[in-house]
Amino acid sequence: MAAGAVALIPARAGSTRVPGKNVRELDGHPLIAYSIAAARESGAFEAVVVSTDSGEIAEVAERYGAEVPSLRPAELAGSTSPDIQWVQHVLDELSAAGRDFDVFSILRPTSPFRTAATIQRAFEVFDAAGERCDSLRAVRLCQEHPGKMWTIDGELMQPLLEQSGEGVPTHSRQYQDLPTVYVQDSSLEIAWSSVARAGSIAGDRIVPFLSEGYEGFSIDYPADWQEAEQAIADGTAELPSLEAALR
Repeated sequence: MAAGAVALIPARAGSTRVPGKNVRELDGHPLIAYSIAAARESGAFEAVVVSTDSGEIAEVAERYGAEVPSLRPAELAGSTSPDIQWVQHVLDELSAAGRDFDVFSILRPTSPFRTAATIQRAFEVFDAAGERCDSLRAVRLCQEHPGKMWTIDGELMQPLLEQSGEGVPTHSRQYQDLPTVYVQDSSLEIAWSSVARAGSIAGDRIVPFLSEGYEGFSIDYPADWQEAEQAIADGTAELPSLEAALR
């Protein structure tokens, strides 16, 4: 594992698509508990820190074993606030307390099926790349290909991707005939802290981590919550154990 790593779990209040989702109970426990538990059980981190603007979320996070050094300032907790702002805020706050970390990992609570084993696999990829990379990001094969996407302008629409003007356009080609494309999921990111200090959570040299099955599943809409509950009920997906978090 990379030396001196900290897990950063962002959990601002004010979600509009799934109100209160970070502390809403999934299978009997707050959603955020599963990311805390996976981080602690993985053994990859010296600290597990939650960044939130909510006292309620902070209390729940601490109850399940995470640290909350302070509440996130309101100006860093808007729906359009970029991640780099709160990441720098947390790393600076920890540094001011004499706690500097070489590596940080963002583990969003909306991915409850990301397990300790997932995190360990990701760190194996990141460690193998070492300083040849700036960061690692979880991705999966894109099912809805951008070659078949459009933008609408008035009464007409145009392909999202520029077309060559020669041969069959991408929107009329078979999926198997299009370039293989991956889409990022929100389950896991790892980066050197020096990258964040330079103003980015990813940098330029990004290595892929291929999430498997429900590892990269994210609860962003009410239908996602229902799918998560069904996956748990029928055994399709498994949540991290909460034993480490509750010890």
